[in-house]
Formats: sequence, C-alpha cells, structure tokens
Amino acid sequence: MGKTLAEKIISEHLVKGTMIPGEEIAIRIDQTLTQDATGTMAYLQFEALGIDRVKTRLSMSYVDHNTLQNGFENADDHRFLQTFSRKYGLYYSKAGNGICHQVHLERFAKPGETLLGADSHTPTAGGMGMLAIGAGGLDIATAMAGEPFYLRMPTIVKVELVGRLAPWVSAKDIILEVLRRLTVKGGVGKIIEYCGEGLQYLSVPERATITNMGAELGATSSIFPSDEMTRLYLKAQGREQDWVPLAADADAVYGEELTIRLDELVPMVACPHSPDAVRPVAELGEIKVDQVVIGSCTNSSYKDLMQAAAILRGKKIHPDVSLVVAPGSRQVLKMLADNGALSDFIMAGARILECACGPCVGVGQAPATGAVSVRTINRNFEGRSGTKSAQVYLAGPEVAAAAALAGKLIDPRSLGEYEVIPQPTKFVIDDSMILPPAPEGEEVEIIRGPNIKPLPLNEPLPQEIKAPVILKVGDNITTDHIVPAGSKVLPLRSNIPAISEYTFSGIDPSFAARAKAAGKGFIVGGENYGQGSSREHAALAPMYLGIKAVLAKSFARIHRSNLINMGILPLTFEDAKDYDLIGQEDELQLVELREQISQGNKVVVKNLSKDVEITMRHHLSERELALVLAGGLLNYVRNAQKE
Repeated sequence: MGKTLAEKIISEHLVKGTMIPGEEIAIRIDQTLTQDATGTMAYLQFEALGIDRVKTRLSMSYVDHNTLQNGFENADDHRFLQTFSRKYGLYYSKAGNGICHQVHLERFAKPGETLLGADSHTPTAGGMGMLAIGAGGLDIATAMAGEPFYLRMPTIVKVELVGRLAPWVSAKDIILEVLRRLTVKGGVGKIIEYCGEGLQYLSVPERATITNMGAELGATSSIFPSDEMTRLYLKAQGREQDWVPLAADADAVYGEELTIRLDELVPMVACPHSPDAVRPVAELGEIKVDQVVIGSCTNSSYKDLMQAAAILRGKKIHPDVSLVVAPGSRQVLKMLADNGALSDFIMAGARILECACGPCVGVGQAPATGAVSVRTINRNFEGRSGTKSAQVYLAGPEVAAAAALAGKLIDPRSLGEYEVIPQPTKFVIDDSMILPPAPEGEEVEIIRGPNIKPLPLNEPLPQEIKAPVILKVGDNITTDHIVPAGSKVLPLRSNIPAISEYTFSGIDPSFAARAKAAGKGFIVGGENYGQGSSREHAALAPMYLGIKAVLAKSFARIHRSNLINMGILPLTFEDAKDYDLIGQEDELQLVELREQISQGNKVVVKNLSKDVEITMRHHLSERELALVLAGGLLNYVRNAQKE
C-alpha cells in the first residue's frame, strides 16, 4: 500500500508510536516559529527547562502582532525577544519585516521538513510541501529543547482539485468552498492533503492561502505536493537548492476523499460570524460596505496585492469606504513600491499600513459601530475586529477590491476584463532585518521589562475537587472568547496576573472576579470548545484563576493540548444530553480523581446541587495522563530532570 504525502513526512520524522489514526505519535521537529504575542511566554517556558541553546535545525522569532507601541509593554517585549534570540540561538525578524507566515514561506519553509509554530496559522507553510502544525507555546519550548512533538495520528483527507479557476475566482474561494462543505469542526483530527490536475495552475502563494485558512477547519495541518510550481517559487526566492519533489504515491489510501471542480466555483464570502458561513457573493444582494481590509497572513502576498492594485488602478474608492492595505512582508512592499502598484493603491484612496497582522487581530482599524467590513483575513468571530457590533465578511482580494470601489458587496465579475498577474521570476531579496543569533559561547544579557512577570505554575492534580461551575457556555467557543486579542489585551501576554483579568470578558465580565473568589472551579462548554487561535493564554489564564477541569461536548485540538500542558483536566460528556444536567454555579465534586483517571477512561462527576451523577470521559494517553497528574508539562519535565 502506498503512502500519502503527509504519511511520508510523518514516517521520516516518527520518533514514537504507530501511524494508526487516533493513536498517539511523536515526531521530530526541524523548525519552530513564534510571533511576539506568543513568543515571550514560550521563551520564559524554555528558560525554565534549563537548556543552554535551541536544538532545532532552525528556530525563528517574529515580531508581527504587537507592533502598535502605545506604551512601553510591546517595545519591552520586543527587546526581550531580540536578546533572548541572540543568546539562545534563534533568528529574530524585526518589526516591519513582515508577518511570520508570509516571511517564513518566502525565506525559510522547506519541502519535506516539519515546522511547529506558536500560531494556529502555521500550516501556511504547507503550501510549500512542508508538514507545518500550530501548537501552544509550551509545545514550541519543548521542541526547541530537542523534545519530539506529541499528537494523535491524524486521518488524511484527500481533496482533489479538478479543472482551473475562472477569471475573478481565487484561491480564497477554494478554501471557502472546503469550509462550506466541511464546517469549522470538519477538520478536527485530520490533515487535508491537496492533489489533482488543478495544482498546475496554483502558485505557491495561492496554495498557502488555502493551507493558511485550513486552520479554520480545525485541521491539524493542510499540505500540497512539492512540484514544478514549488521549484519555480523557490528559484524566484533564490532558494532553488531547498527544493525536493514530493507527492503522494499513486496507490495511497485516504481516510476521506473530496473533489472540487475549480471551474464551477464562483466568488464567495464567509458571512458573519463564522468562517464556514459561506455563500456566493452574488446571492447576498448589494450590502452596503463601510470598510475594506486587504492583508493578513491569508492574502497579503505579492500576487494578492498586485491583483487588488490592478482592479483599483486609475479608479477611486467609494467615498463612504475606508480602505486599508497591509502588505504581508517587506519584500512585497518593496516590489509594490518599485513597480508602481503602491502608487495605484495610494491614488485610489487606500491607507497603507505596516507589514504586520494589524486589523486581523484587532490591533487598529476597528470598524465603526454596526459597520460592515469586508476583509481578506481568515477569521470573522464576533468582536475580533475590535468592534463587537461590526459585521465582518471574509473574501478574496477580488471581492474586497470590488467592494471598495462600489461601496457595497458586488460580484467582481461585473467589473469586466480580468487582469492575470504573472508569478515573478525573481523576488527582491533583502534579509537584513532578520538578525542572526550570537555565536555559541558569547555572553548575551537578556533584557526584561517590568511587564514580564514570573511564569505561573500549576499544582499537581488533587485527589478531590469540590468547586462551583464558574461559567457555562455553548458551542464553538473560540480562544478569542476565552482571552481576547486586540491592542488592549495583547501587550499583557507576558503578564499572566494582568491578562487573566480579561478572561471571558466578552461573555461574562465578572468571570475573573468570581473565579478568584471561589479559589477553584470548573468551566462547562459545548461542541468544539477552544476553536481558533493557538494562544495558550486561553489555558494559562484560567489555570491561574483556579480552573481545575473543563467539561465539554468536544474540544478543538490545540486548545485541548494546551489545557493538558497547563494541568487542566479536559473531560467530554459520555452522553451529550448530560450537558443539560449542569448549570452555572452548580457545585460539582470529583472524588478519588487521581485513581479514576489512572485506572480507566471514565470519570464520575457528582452534581451536588442537582443530586445527580454524570459520566465523563478523559481520553488521555499515557503521556497526557502523566502531564495532568503532575500539574502540567513544565512540572512533568522538571520532575523528570530531578530524577
């Protein structure tokens, strides 16, 4: 039996386990990345491991999230990240050099290697034939220490692309179609592997748009073969020596299969407030648009911005629209400046932002009250834009540019002739804003600002927990719901006592105060609890506030791992109907807990308020069990070092 592409890379990196879907495996990690919203905490955790220098082939520290310096906190964090990187052997990409996923694709992604990133959109590099996986910062810290990454062997899903995209239809429409079919829960426990005749028409940046937004499926990763298109892109980046051909075997067997006819796709959008609420733009009617954002790690490549610039060239945006454009990297910005496309944007009326995440994570450009914002980003969760009442639609550059001109959502095919943007044969290359580490043995002082607080640790799992339900929530609770992003909260990522005050602030502003008053407690959730970002702060902050277990119908992959890494017990209802037997403020009791989880998969929860018993399941592997019993991954590793 042949192997899929993902299976080939996993087998080459397999350290432990058997490649049977659902079984725990461990793989060797070649590269890691962090960004500045996740990096500071990950590096504090790395320091706690007592390792002298990173042991990966390449580790990158990017600055792209917290670039709005309206206080000392972000600048202090960046200084810490730069000095830490220099001391411990990481390369440091300065603020202004670009968004981590765009820059990594351009300069460092390699076919056939593994990448673990403290950002959920790390699978962007899958567009290069790399097995790239998002994870929590603590997983990145241990990978930098040379430890393998543990995960459940995913089911491999084959998505065959047939035919060719019609004019005005883009790679964004391909991933929107996948989301429409599979939903935001459809990729959990899976790797999405693309193949088919349609690949020959998709450049690496277009493929990266698809793998980037595969994170919204809940997928472990998404991946394309490394083929002639990959070689041409690497050659244009001056990295042809990194190319190797990689593809699935002809007789590979997949767990699921899906076929998409590219010539049948039309321009689409994801409607508020979920990436899978996908509809053809032509069906929506002419919805008035107040703001357009072109950028983010999904659609800020040279091709994306050149396409938008071509549509806007010689025209003016609608007077009621605010258009902002954020190139994904300094390379993209320089090339736009050189060929005149930047001038096209400026003359059309666009505001040019720096090469950073910006509006995607709620850092600047929050829409007006009740405004409609059309964005080429990957998430439109309620409030993520910075304005809770805003209606955010996700679209490709063609739909976004058309909306900016018309002042309303329109089918871009109505604009007439479509200009095809060719792939550059040579990109502008200047890596001067990527700083190398110090040579081994050189003394480097790490500079820490006052906002960088000591790393909080959990206690070992107690034998008995008797505590109230601090909060009960429904389905598809995101990590943005748990700990929001935005310019107000993101600068507190290295200060857990401070950031914990914002835990669930958009759902229940009293959560933090009630949790602290109780001393310990539970959270009850519905399906897909913890979807979205990889931010481990969505586990760290509840742990700091005394949350001992989360009871949910199901969990998103990364968040479940983060809970375990922090020593919080993730439990799922054996019968989903039992969710209704627990109310907020009910007092729950777990007795002989350490024995219960050690002796089997079943955990009995007593609801003392309603005098009922509920059966839960923990589904912990042997290793995960050890982590939870120890009170988290850091405790586990430190205990092992003492032995």
